[in-house]
Amino acid sequence: MLRLSFICVLLFACWPLAGEEQASATDIVRAAVDHWRGISSYSEMTMVIHRPDWERSMSMQAWTKGDERSLVRVTEPRKDRGNATLTNDNEMWTFSPRINRVIKIPSSMMGQSWMGSDFSNKDVARADDIVDQYAHTLISTTERDELMVYEIESVPFEDAAVVWGREVLMIREDHVVLEHRFYDQDGALVKALTTLEIDDMGGRTVASRQRMQKTDEADEWTEISVQKVEYEVDVTDSLFTLSNLRNPRE
Repeated sequence: MLRLSFICVLLFACWPLAGEEQASATDIVRAAVDHWRGISSYSEMTMVIHRPDWERSMSMQAWTKGDERSLVRVTEPRKDRGNATLTNDNEMWTFSPRINRVIKIPSSMMGQSWMGSDFSNKDVARADDIVDQYAHTLISTTERDELMVYEIESVPFEDAAVVWGREVLMIREDHVVLEHRFYDQDGALVKALTTLEIDDMGGRTVASRQRMQKTDEADEWTEISVQKVEYEVDVTDSLFTLSNLRNPRE
């Protein structure tokens, strides 16, 4: 899903049997990202943005290819239909049919809200940053529903282009991320992504409903529910172009 959002082939059939803690924790995180994102994928999902005095829902289609390319397009409601977000490597663009304009998102705006939700542009753009720009430590192992759950603390490298002081993930042994917590530079919890439902979809077990919620806003949250996932689909490179972002042909 958007951080998720987003979907991939399972590259690791099991956790490492031996090796130092640092390597083991990194492999667990990489396996979880790969399990969700995929070599290529197509998905259909619904995003619900909830606020104390209003709530709105959007249906979306999403395509991914590798770790660097994704396209998310709104299909409903009618007033939002055609709004889309394209990511390619570290670059992101949005398209609004209302103003018929493609806008490139500068790095200074990557921390801002994506489509008015509790997800940031950065959450949508690069899910694999958690692997490449962080040092990972396994801090606890527990059992839940007869499956092992690994709690991993991820601290960014000094030169990493990230905003968080640290992140903590709860990852089940079948690669499903149960919780993802984000802390600021002072160690305070800012927001958390929690898995609410898990289903077998597209030939694997995945988080089918997740909620992103900020710590200081008890009645504000965003949920993404996945209705359909297909893995290892034939996705052409032309799908992830500015031309196709503006004028969909695929």
